[in-house]
Amino acid sequence: MENPAAARADKKSKPPPMDTHRRTDTETETRTAALTDMKPATVAVLLLCYLLVNLIQSAPVSSPSNPSAALTAAAERAKTLVEKILKDVPTVHAATVTTEGLTLDGAAQTANLQMMVTSLGIPAAPVLKPPSERFTLDDCVSHMAAGVRLHQGLLGVLSERLSGLSDLRADLRDLLTHITKMKEAAQLGSGSEAGQSPDLASRLHGNYEVQVATHLTLTQLRSFCHDLIRSLRAVATYRPRPAGAL
Repeated sequence: MENPAAARADKKSKPPPMDTHRRTDTETETRTAALTDMKPATVAVLLLCYLLVNLIQSAPVSSPSNPSAALTAAAERAKTLVEKILKDVPTVHAATVTTEGLTLDGAAQTANLQMMVTSLGIPAAPVLKPPSERFTLDDCVSHMAAGVRLHQGLLGVLSERLSGLSDLRADLRDLLTHITKMKEAAQLGSGSEAGQSPDLASRLHGNYEVQVATHLTLTQLRSFCHDLIRSLRAVATYRPRPAGAL
């Protein structure tokens, strides 16, 4: 027979039944409140992503009218190499040109040797100017490449008759590589500049002509390198004028 006192104690120990509908409504309200609290943060994240995408899409692209950081870096590396060549030219001249009177800094005798320039058929170096509306970046870099090729060719001919020019030729080869990288960085024309092919070999009849040609080539190379440095500085900082600007 069931004990009435035990039955009453068992009923007291059991918790009252929970209203299922009330619990469901409470959970729904909790989730809704959580979603409401998350909305500002979610919107902020989405807005940030949208701004980042727009910034990436609107970032400047390297083009002929917008020199890139890669162009500036290539120009700086080229300038460093040109400065080295300038320092080496006097040493090379002293080691290769032994004829009396042919000094690197002899301004007066340069005029006297002008006839030899024509006789030997040594072409003048291309004119270099800072890039501008009339002398474009493409023109500037193309003239640089043509000038380096010219002097590389002259030294190549002379090196067949004279020792001591190989290191300078190697530096010019490396310089041409840097200039090519400048063209690639600025997305300039990829066509190679043939330049002038001096017919120097057939005019070197004796040692005197070899000495004069070496002297004139090194003198012209030094002057060209000075122009190169000025142009490379301009290229490294060049920014085209926006379209429509006065």
